[in-house]
Amino acid sequence: MAETQNTNVQEQDLNQLLQVRRDKLAALQEAGKDPFLHTKYNVTHHSVDIKENYEALEGKSVSVAGRIMSKRIMGKASFCNIQDLPGNIQVYVARDSIGEEPYADFKKYDVGDIVGIQGEVFKTKTGEISVHASAVVLLSKSLQILPEKFHGLTNTDIRYRQRYTDLIMNQDVKDTFVKRSKIISAIRRYLEGEGFLEVETPMLVVNAGGAAARPFETHYNVLDEDVKLRISLELYLKRLIVGGLERVYEIGRVFRNEGMDTRHNPEFTMMELYQAYTDYYGMMELTENMFRYVAQEVCGTTLIPYADEMIDLGKPFARLTMVDAVKQYAGVDFDQIPDTAAAKKIADEKGVHYEARHQKGDILNLFFEEFVEEHLIQPTFLMDHPVEVSPLTKRKPDKPDYVERFELFIYGREMCNAYSELNDPIDQRERFKAQEAALAAGDEEANTTDEDFMNALEIGMPPTGGIGYGIDRLVMLLTNSPAIRDVLLFPTMRTLD
Repeated sequence: MAETQNTNVQEQDLNQLLQVRRDKLAALQEAGKDPFLHTKYNVTHHSVDIKENYEALEGKSVSVAGRIMSKRIMGKASFCNIQDLPGNIQVYVARDSIGEEPYADFKKYDVGDIVGIQGEVFKTKTGEISVHASAVVLLSKSLQILPEKFHGLTNTDIRYRQRYTDLIMNQDVKDTFVKRSKIISAIRRYLEGEGFLEVETPMLVVNAGGAAARPFETHYNVLDEDVKLRISLELYLKRLIVGGLERVYEIGRVFRNEGMDTRHNPEFTMMELYQAYTDYYGMMELTENMFRYVAQEVCGTTLIPYADEMIDLGKPFARLTMVDAVKQYAGVDFDQIPDTAAAKKIADEKGVHYEARHQKGDILNLFFEEFVEEHLIQPTFLMDHPVEVSPLTKRKPDKPDYVERFELFIYGREMCNAYSELNDPIDQRERFKAQEAALAAGDEEANTTDEDFMNALEIGMPPTGGIGYGIDRLVMLLTNSPAIRDVLLFPTMRTLD
């Protein structure tokens, strides 16, 4: 009962504080000082610019704008702290400098209000670089109350739902998303330097192929046709390779109707690229060089801290076949297992769960996931997957049960997936048939035959290497973020009642 009463008192106190802010706004508007009528403000410098270039700017007039994060009223003079995009700066506001009426208005401003400040750069007696205000303009009135500064905003659910508040209260969060933008820009610069064209392909498709995932479904009213949200960028980009665009890439959202955890969000950002006249070895070289380039450009180093490890992107990435990896970490040599029945028998002995429809190659992949993934901490190309789990990949000429494919693993996580692309239309049709059989047997993530893509393959696609990167996981790595939601501005959340 007492707890309920305390909650009611807190709600009443909050409502009173919120009403005070609305009353202040009403008084400003009645006095002809409506802050929402300002349409622009001329910002000449940001906080970090001033601090980094103090010697050149000392005594010079600057104009800054940002959110009031703290205030100290001391009679005829006051201090406030203004936060802008890169950081914050102290502002000294004196009645004699800005005028009696503007100073009276300033004293009524609240933490959270957005202001423009014009003044001279100086250092206080304590040595803090500051701006001595000659004019203060209220640009926007905050009608809500920010979280208390000392405790900050730590509730992760609120942080993800109210990212705008999270960005205001936590500078490290803002830094993460600034770095995310720089990562994507660096990827574009690298690929442009390698002669790739950036393209755009459809998000709403009749056939959602190119990956093993359940799609979201929707409906075109104007066409009276059911369509799906894409789960991959692959099949349309390959059509462009057929059309003669020899190096193409796309950075865009894909959508998979699957679970959520620290590494998965139903909508996420992928970068896929395709390059004619190369293979998966060419993709390994490109991947290694690109990861190294992006890390150096954005972080200034190729030695990256992540969780409790130091990830070395500067050294040559390790290469390990799936068969050798399972042999090393599970003690099972799949080269010595003759068929599916024998594979299922060893799976039973090792406690690896499988489904009745699974073949030998599927079980090899399950062994890898069970026994190997967690051990691949430093960058490792995991190569040569079984054909059963790689429906769009070219077979290895000397081992046709396996394909020319790799996944890059770092810190036990898949970072990208790459192939020597299958360009044999007869083999591809058989692979699609096998996928449809798996779908009929209960695999909701299996592909179906895309007839237009098949037509493109029959026109002829050159030997091609392709790769898909999860942008979000790369950002997680380079910002030392533990969960995918930490690098998505607006992650998927359950709707509150």
